[in-house]
Amino acid sequence: MSSRERILGRVRRALADVPKDDTPYEQAVAREYLREHGQRTVAETLDLLAENLADYRAVVHRTDAAGLAGVVAGLLSSRGASSVLVPPGLDEAWLARTGVTRVADRAESTPHELDRVDSVITACAVAVAETGTIVLDGSPDQGRRRITLVPDHHICVVRATQVVPSVPYALGRLDPTRPLTWISGPSATSDIELDRVEGVHGPRTLEVVLVE
Repeated sequence: MSSRERILGRVRRALADVPKDDTPYEQAVAREYLREHGQRTVAETLDLLAENLADYRAVVHRTDAAGLAGVVAGLLSSRGASSVLVPPGLDEAWLARTGVTRVADRAESTPHELDRVDSVITACAVAVAETGTIVLDGSPDQGRRRITLVPDHHICVVRATQVVPSVPYALGRLDPTRPLTWISGPSATSDIELDRVEGVHGPRTLEVVLVE
């Protein structure tokens, strides 16, 4: 028996007498805290998201739906990308003007294969203006978590309707049973002598296309 099986066995035994319809304790907790800091218009909320994303050193591009395909094509071209990793549910219209090789999100892809891809493009589940955070939940237009961690360049498309003011609003939109990935700017660490190093745990470059 493996360590994993032993631990899971202990969990099952501990939960053996818990009714299946038992209400989790956290659902009974009162959550009457402040949900956002001040009232903002939709335009102000989008501006705040763009500002905070930039503070985290993400590169923000703003466009409308008609200009999205052109922006995506321009971003890939400016990096000289020859391949882009594409989740299965991504809107084909977003890539209509690109001439790069599309790489499918496959379960059997190795880390080395993903590392050879120049860029990855995804949608998102929600974006939080007050924290400059983008949340992915593994939906078909976002793909597996690892495809946004291994390639060095991530293009994330955020639609205005997906932007919320604060984290409490974001939690209300998200399914906690899904694999949530919270992204605030490109991967970075300052663990060694407080020197910022980017690209350690994920993409070195995060470009966000905000579609208004």
